[in-house]
Amino acid sequence: MKPVIFGLSGPNLTPDERAFFAEAQPAGYILFKRNIADRAQLRALTDDLRALHGRDDLLIMIDQEGGRVARMAPPVWPAFPPGAVFDRLYDVAPSSAIAAARANAHAIALTLAEVGITVDALPLLDVRQDGASDIMGDRTLGAEPMRVAALGRATLEGLAQGGVVGIVKHMPGHGRALVDSHLELPVVKADLNALETDLGPFRTLNWAPMGMTAHVVYTAWDAEQPASLSSKVIGEIIRDSIGFDGLLMSDDLDMKALDGSIAELAAGVVAAGCDLALNCWGRMDDMVAIAGALPDMQIESRERLDRAMASAPRGADQPPLEELLATRDRLLEPVAA
Repeated sequence: MKPVIFGLSGPNLTPDERAFFAEAQPAGYILFKRNIADRAQLRALTDDLRALHGRDDLLIMIDQEGGRVARMAPPVWPAFPPGAVFDRLYDVAPSSAIAAARANAHAIALTLAEVGITVDALPLLDVRQDGASDIMGDRTLGAEPMRVAALGRATLEGLAQGGVVGIVKHMPGHGRALVDSHLELPVVKADLNALETDLGPFRTLNWAPMGMTAHVVYTAWDAEQPASLSSKVIGEIIRDSIGFDGLLMSDDLDMKALDGSIAELAAGVVAAGCDLALNCWGRMDDMVAIAGALPDMQIESRERLDRAMASAPRGADQPPLEELLATRDRLLEPVAA
């Protein structure tokens, strides 16, 4: 098995993809809007991927946060709110905000599990900072670490109740970035004391099954390399200081924050300590190069993968989706637009 998550080019596996994936044996896949038409098509696609690998617990992930980051959208699927909605409710009624976040995540999980998606890139544990890039903005759960952790915990719990594994992101914190890492490399110059704020939610939820790194330079920790490529940040901060021992993946290697060939970057994030490299765009030449550059997955990383995928059992009896959405909406009434 190769320590990589690949994207797909379209709504069905092409013959070239089928042959390549069978040979390369990536650890998992990530889906985008280009891969999605409707429920029947999406379920057929995920079933095809599982059959190809002979693994019912195959990592098939998606970015289904709600708000402006939603790959599965109306009218086929419900609209889900961004994280900032739960932050606003927390100002009024903390326990209601936590319950609403849990019900919302449970509802998201039901929509994903129905079509065979097993992992969601949620929750964001980035602590929002004034003046930072809006790339986080209303996606975040707030500006106070304990609140972010409380709402993040509820989100992880809701996803797991629905049979979906959550990913805490973006480790060790993207909330101070002044630029969008999709477009350029953010450099955070905060001192060690200030960065403790960013680490708080990740420390509280260091038991999370999966995590995703940030393509951000933190000069107080490593002035040369972004976290995704820094063995110091991954080893000393994410693994040791935060205490995270879950499956760690990089953010998307195609983001413009990173310089270098896609194969070099994939090898670099794995060498730095990521269990998996994330390559989203389904370009065959890039995927072939990545597979050639990567070693086989280490035993420790495979154990983390298996442990993470077992953390959200599927097949349990579930409440109706409509009931969860109604519960969430009732709780959100005090901050409804």
